[in-house]
Amino acid sequence: MTSDFSASTAKTRPQPGGLKPTIFWRIAEEIPANLKWTLTVVSIAAPLGLWWGLSSSGVVNPKFLPSPITVGQALIDLQTNGYLIQDTLMSCFRVGVGFMLAALISAPIGVAMGTFTSIRSLFEPIIGIVRYMPAPAFIPLLLIYLGVEELPKIALIFIGTVFFNILMIMDAVKFIPKELLETTYTLGGKRHQVLFQVITPYVIPNILDAFRVNMAASWNLVVVAELIAADEGLGKRIELAEKFFRTDDIFACLIVLGLIGFSLDLFFRWLLRFSCPWAID
Repeated sequence: MTSDFSASTAKTRPQPGGLKPTIFWRIAEEIPANLKWTLTVVSIAAPLGLWWGLSSSGVVNPKFLPSPITVGQALIDLQTNGYLIQDTLMSCFRVGVGFMLAALISAPIGVAMGTFTSIRSLFEPIIGIVRYMPAPAFIPLLLIYLGVEELPKIALIFIGTVFFNILMIMDAVKFIPKELLETTYTLGGKRHQVLFQVITPYVIPNILDAFRVNMAASWNLVVVAELIAADEGLGKRIELAEKFFRTDDIFACLIVLGLIGFSLDLFFRWLLRFSCPWAID
Protein backbone atom coordinates (compact mmCIF):
# COMPACT_ATOMS: atom_id res chain seq x y z
CA MET A 1 0.00 0.00 0.00
CA THR A 2 2.76 2.38 0.97
CA SER A 3 4.81 1.55 -2.13
CA ASP A 4 1.77 2.20 -4.38
CA PHE A 5 1.23 5.56 -2.72
CA SER A 6 4.91 6.48 -3.13
CA ALA A 7 4.88 5.54 -6.81
CA SER A 8 1.77 7.60 -7.49
CA THR A 9 3.22 10.51 -5.54
CA ALA A 10 6.46 10.35 -7.56
CA LYS A 11 4.49 10.47 -10.83
CA THR A 12 2.51 13.54 -9.79
CA ARG A 13 5.31 15.28 -7.91
CA PRO A 14 5.81 18.80 -9.32
CA GLN A 15 9.08 19.44 -11.11
CA PRO A 16 11.69 21.87 -9.69
CA GLY A 17 10.78 25.47 -10.40
CA GLY A 18 7.14 24.59 -11.06
CA LEU A 19 7.84 23.07 -14.48
CA LYS A 20 5.45 20.50 -15.84
CA PRO A 21 6.79 16.97 -16.38
CA THR A 22 8.19 16.52 -19.88
CA ILE A 23 9.56 13.58 -21.84
CA PHE A 24 12.18 15.54 -23.77
CA TRP A 25 13.91 17.03 -20.71
CA ARG A 26 14.03 13.92 -18.55
CA ILE A 27 17.12 13.86 -16.34
CA ALA A 28 19.07 10.58 -16.20
CA GLU A 29 16.08 8.63 -17.54
CA GLU A 30 15.35 6.84 -20.80
CA ILE A 31 13.12 8.40 -23.44
CA PRO A 32 10.67 6.49 -25.67
CA ALA A 33 12.23 4.59 -28.55
CA ASN A 34 10.25 6.47 -31.20
CA LEU A 35 11.48 9.81 -29.86
CA LYS A 36 15.05 8.52 -29.74
CA TRP A 37 14.92 7.41 -33.38
CA THR A 38 13.28 10.66 -34.44
CA LEU A 39 16.06 12.70 -32.83
CA THR A 40 18.66 10.44 -34.44
CA VAL A 41 17.19 11.04 -37.88
CA VAL A 42 16.98 14.80 -37.26
CA SER A 43 20.63 14.93 -36.16
CA ILE A 44 21.66 13.61 -39.58
CA ALA A 45 18.96 15.09 -41.79
CA ALA A 46 19.23 18.66 -40.48
CA PRO A 47 22.96 19.18 -41.29
CA LEU A 48 22.49 17.38 -44.61
CA GLY A 49 19.55 19.63 -45.49
CA LEU A 50 21.52 22.74 -44.49
CA TRP A 51 24.45 21.59 -46.62
CA TRP A 52 22.16 20.90 -49.58
CA GLY A 53 20.47 24.27 -49.21
CA LEU A 54 23.70 26.28 -49.02
CA SER A 55 25.30 24.46 -51.95
CA SER A 56 22.16 24.85 -54.11
CA SER A 57 21.43 28.47 -53.26
CA GLY A 58 24.49 29.89 -54.99
CA VAL A 59 25.47 31.81 -51.85
CA VAL A 60 28.66 29.72 -51.59
CA ASN A 61 30.87 28.98 -54.58
CA PRO A 62 30.44 25.28 -55.53
CA LYS A 63 34.22 24.99 -55.68
CA PHE A 64 34.35 25.67 -51.96
CA LEU A 65 31.17 23.81 -50.99
CA PRO A 66 30.25 21.06 -53.46
CA SER A 67 26.73 19.70 -53.32
CA PRO A 68 25.93 16.29 -51.77
CA ILE A 69 25.31 14.95 -55.29
CA THR A 70 28.77 16.10 -56.43
CA VAL A 71 30.38 14.52 -53.38
CA GLY A 72 28.45 11.31 -54.02
CA GLN A 73 29.75 11.26 -57.57
CA ALA A 74 33.28 11.82 -56.23
CA LEU A 75 32.85 8.78 -53.98
CA ILE A 76 31.77 6.71 -56.98
CA ASP A 77 34.73 7.95 -59.03
CA LEU A 78 37.19 7.13 -56.24
CA GLN A 79 35.70 3.67 -55.98
CA THR A 80 35.73 3.16 -59.75
CA ASN A 81 39.39 4.19 -59.98
CA GLY A 82 40.30 1.78 -57.18
CA TYR A 83 41.47 4.47 -54.76
CA LEU A 84 38.70 4.32 -52.16
CA ILE A 85 39.10 0.71 -51.03
CA GLN A 86 42.88 0.82 -51.33
CA ASP A 87 43.26 4.01 -49.26
CA THR A 88 40.67 2.94 -46.70
CA LEU A 89 42.29 -0.45 -46.13
CA MET A 90 45.73 1.12 -45.75
CA SER A 91 44.52 3.65 -43.20
CA CYS A 92 42.62 0.93 -41.31
CA PHE A 93 45.75 -1.22 -41.25
CA ARG A 94 47.85 1.56 -39.74
CA VAL A 95 45.27 2.46 -37.14
CA GLY A 96 44.56 -1.18 -36.32
CA VAL A 97 48.19 -2.10 -35.69
CA GLY A 98 49.08 1.07 -33.79
CA PHE A 99 45.97 1.05 -31.63
CA MET A 100 46.19 -2.67 -30.91
CA LEU A 101 49.77 -2.30 -29.68
CA ALA A 102 48.71 0.62 -27.49
CA ALA A 103 45.78 -1.39 -26.10
CA LEU A 104 47.89 -4.44 -25.29
CA ILE A 105 50.38 -2.32 -23.36
CA SER A 106 48.06 0.23 -21.76
CA ALA A 107 45.55 -2.21 -20.22
CA PRO A 108 47.93 -4.10 -17.88
CA ILE A 109 49.96 -0.99 -17.04
CA GLY A 110 46.82 1.02 -16.29
CA VAL A 111 45.40 -1.71 -14.06
CA ALA A 112 48.74 -2.09 -12.25
CA MET A 113 49.05 1.67 -11.70
CA GLY A 114 45.53 1.90 -10.34
CA THR A 115 46.02 -1.11 -8.07
CA PHE A 116 49.50 -0.53 -6.65
CA THR A 117 50.52 2.89 -5.36
CA SER A 118 54.16 1.96 -5.84
CA ILE A 119 53.65 1.31 -9.58
CA ARG A 120 51.65 4.52 -9.88
CA SER A 121 54.38 6.54 -8.19
CA LEU A 122 56.94 5.02 -10.55
CA PHE A 123 55.13 5.64 -13.84
CA GLU A 124 52.63 8.46 -13.36
CA PRO A 125 55.09 11.40 -13.30
CA ILE A 126 56.79 10.53 -16.59
CA ILE A 127 53.51 9.56 -18.28
CA GLY A 128 51.96 12.80 -17.06
CA ILE A 129 54.78 14.73 -18.72
CA VAL A 130 54.90 12.82 -22.02
CA ARG A 131 51.14 12.88 -22.61
CA TYR A 132 51.25 16.68 -22.84
CA MET A 133 53.77 16.48 -25.66
CA PRO A 134 51.75 16.69 -28.92
CA ALA A 135 52.14 13.42 -30.79
CA PRO A 136 52.67 15.15 -34.19
CA ALA A 137 55.75 16.83 -32.68
CA PHE A 138 57.38 13.40 -32.67
CA ILE A 139 57.06 13.03 -36.45
CA PRO A 140 60.52 14.45 -37.33
CA LEU A 141 62.19 12.11 -34.85
CA LEU A 142 60.15 9.13 -36.01
CA LEU A 143 61.12 9.81 -39.62
CA ILE A 144 64.78 10.07 -38.62
CA TYR A 145 64.74 6.94 -36.47
CA LEU A 146 62.33 4.71 -38.41
CA GLY A 147 62.46 5.96 -41.99
CA VAL A 148 59.49 6.80 -44.19
CA GLU A 149 57.76 3.43 -44.47
CA GLU A 150 54.97 2.12 -42.19
CA LEU A 151 56.80 2.03 -38.86
CA PRO A 152 56.77 5.80 -38.13
CA LYS A 153 53.05 6.03 -38.89
CA ILE A 154 52.22 3.12 -36.61
CA ALA A 155 54.55 4.50 -33.92
CA LEU A 156 52.83 7.90 -34.10
CA ILE A 157 49.42 6.30 -33.49
CA PHE A 158 50.88 4.27 -30.62
CA ILE A 159 52.45 7.34 -28.96
CA GLY A 160 49.32 9.42 -29.34
CA THR A 161 47.06 6.77 -27.81
CA VAL A 162 48.87 4.66 -25.23
CA PHE A 163 49.38 7.28 -22.51
CA PHE A 164 45.76 8.45 -22.48
CA ASN A 165 44.59 4.84 -22.34
CA ILE A 166 46.84 4.16 -19.37
CA LEU A 167 45.67 7.14 -17.33
CA MET A 168 41.97 6.57 -18.04
CA ILE A 169 42.26 2.90 -17.01
CA MET A 170 44.27 3.84 -13.94
CA ASP A 171 41.57 6.28 -12.82
CA ALA A 172 38.89 3.63 -13.32
CA VAL A 173 40.73 1.25 -10.99
CA LYS A 174 41.30 3.95 -8.38
CA PHE A 175 37.54 4.48 -8.03
CA ILE A 176 36.69 0.85 -7.31
CA PRO A 177 34.73 0.82 -4.02
CA LYS A 178 37.00 -0.03 -1.09
CA GLU A 179 34.18 -2.05 0.46
CA LEU A 180 34.34 -4.47 -2.47
CA LEU A 181 38.03 -5.15 -1.91
CA GLU A 182 37.64 -5.42 1.86
CA THR A 183 34.79 -7.89 1.44
CA THR A 184 36.97 -10.02 -0.83
CA TYR A 185 39.74 -10.12 1.77
CA THR A 186 37.20 -10.90 4.50
CA LEU A 187 35.99 -13.90 2.49
CA GLY A 188 39.54 -15.22 2.29
CA GLY A 189 40.61 -13.82 -1.06
CA LYS A 190 44.30 -13.62 -1.83
CA ARG A 191 46.08 -10.68 -3.46
CA HIS A 192 46.20 -12.29 -6.90
CA GLN A 193 42.51 -13.20 -6.63
CA VAL A 194 41.62 -9.60 -5.81
CA LEU A 195 43.61 -8.41 -8.81
CA PHE A 196 42.44 -10.92 -11.41
CA GLN A 197 38.97 -11.90 -10.17
CA VAL A 198 37.70 -8.63 -8.70
CA ILE A 199 39.57 -5.59 -9.99
CA THR A 200 40.11 -6.67 -13.59
CA PRO A 201 36.51 -7.78 -14.32
CA TYR A 202 35.22 -4.65 -12.59
CA VAL A 203 37.15 -2.27 -14.87
CA ILE A 204 36.68 -4.11 -18.19
CA PRO A 205 33.74 -1.82 -19.14
CA ASN A 206 35.89 1.22 -18.35
CA ILE A 207 38.73 -0.20 -20.42
CA LEU A 208 36.44 -0.64 -23.41
CA ASP A 209 35.10 2.89 -22.94
CA ALA A 210 38.66 4.25 -22.85
CA PHE A 211 39.44 2.43 -26.08
CA ARG A 212 36.25 3.71 -27.69
CA VAL A 213 37.03 7.32 -26.77
CA ASN A 214 40.71 7.23 -27.73
CA MET A 215 40.11 5.47 -31.04
CA ALA A 216 39.20 8.90 -32.43
CA ALA A 217 42.70 10.15 -31.62
CA SER A 218 44.19 7.29 -33.61
CA TRP A 219 42.25 8.31 -36.72
CA ASN A 220 43.25 11.93 -36.29
CA LEU A 221 46.89 10.91 -36.10
CA VAL A 222 46.83 8.57 -39.08
CA VAL A 223 45.50 11.40 -41.26
CA VAL A 224 48.27 13.69 -39.98
CA ALA A 225 50.89 11.02 -40.69
CA GLU A 226 49.57 10.37 -44.18
CA LEU A 227 49.48 14.06 -44.97
CA ILE A 228 53.21 14.25 -44.29
CA ALA A 229 54.72 11.05 -45.62
CA ALA A 230 52.63 8.39 -47.36
CA ASP A 231 51.88 7.00 -50.79
CA GLU A 232 48.46 5.61 -49.88
CA GLY A 233 45.74 6.31 -47.34
CA LEU A 234 42.77 8.61 -46.86
CA GLY A 235 45.02 11.37 -45.52
CA LYS A 236 47.20 11.15 -48.63
CA ARG A 237 44.08 11.26 -50.82
CA ILE A 238 42.99 14.45 -49.02
CA GLU A 239 46.43 16.00 -49.60
CA LEU A 240 46.31 15.20 -53.32
CA ALA A 241 42.78 16.60 -53.58
CA GLU A 242 43.95 19.81 -51.92
CA LYS A 243 46.75 20.24 -54.46
CA PHE A 244 44.28 20.03 -57.36
CA PHE A 245 41.52 21.96 -55.54
CA ARG A 246 39.20 18.92 -55.57
CA THR A 247 37.02 19.83 -52.61
CA ASP A 248 34.52 17.15 -53.61
CA ASP A 249 37.21 14.48 -53.08
CA ILE A 250 38.08 16.04 -49.72
CA PHE A 251 34.45 15.91 -48.59
CA ALA A 252 34.19 12.33 -49.86
CA CYS A 253 37.21 11.24 -47.81
CA LEU A 254 35.92 13.07 -44.74
CA ILE A 255 32.59 11.27 -45.03
CA VAL A 256 34.39 7.92 -45.27
CA LEU A 257 36.42 8.77 -42.16
CA GLY A 258 33.25 9.73 -40.30
CA LEU A 259 31.48 6.52 -41.29
CA ILE A 260 34.48 4.43 -40.22
CA GLY A 261 34.59 6.19 -36.86
CA PHE A 262 30.86 5.78 -36.33
CA SER A 263 31.09 2.08 -37.19
CA LEU A 264 33.94 1.58 -34.73
CA ASP A 265 31.98 3.39 -32.04
CA LEU A 266 29.02 1.07 -32.62
CA PHE A 267 31.39 -1.92 -32.52
CA PHE A 268 32.77 -0.94 -29.12
CA ARG A 269 29.25 -0.37 -27.81
CA TRP A 270 28.25 -3.83 -29.05
CA LEU A 271 31.39 -5.36 -27.56
CA LEU A 272 30.55 -3.77 -24.21
CA ARG A 273 27.03 -5.20 -24.28
CA PHE A 274 28.28 -8.61 -25.40
CA SER A 275 31.19 -8.99 -22.96
CA CYS A 276 29.88 -7.00 -19.98
CA PRO A 277 26.07 -7.25 -19.88
CA TRP A 278 26.11 -6.47 -16.16
CA ALA A 279 27.49 -2.99 -16.93
CA ILE A 280 24.55 -2.02 -19.17
CA ASP A 281 21.61 -0.28 -17.53
